[in-house]
Amino acid sequence: MSSSSSPLEPVEPIEEGTPERRGELWVRHYLLRLPGTVEETWPVLATPEGLGEWLAAAEPFEPRLGGAVALHLPDGTAEGHITAWDVERVAEYTVEGRGRIRFHLEPGRPTGTTVRFTHESEQERDPGWRERFERLLARAARGGG
Repeated sequence: MSSSSSPLEPVEPIEEGTPERRGELWVRHYLLRLPGTVEETWPVLATPEGLGEWLAAAEPFEPRLGGAVALHLPDGTAEGHITAWDVERVAEYTVEGRGRIRFHLEPGRPTGTTVRFTHESEQERDPGWRERFERLLARAARGGG
């Protein structure tokens, strides 16, 4: 058996980077591989209906740069704004007390969508991204992202 990797070997759908400290912030990176196209995946990450299926109810949600967003999480509501918005490419939300979360979408190779996720927060503790992303993957497996 060869010890080299074959490009045909399955890849993990969730890859977690090592958290890093940048000044007062903790930065976490994840690489997600979702089965749907970018067009199918975008609504799951950038609409209140999609976010509500795996992350949190989002109301209000104004889909534009500077638009208001509030994530209704189990331990309270986090209000903020959309701080980056490039349709079918980048959605970024900065919310009070939770930091900044950013989704960067690109076509997967050979299929699907690759999502580069970044979370910047003053809190050292991981808020449970892996569990949330597992819900996202289950949602994506049902179709439409």
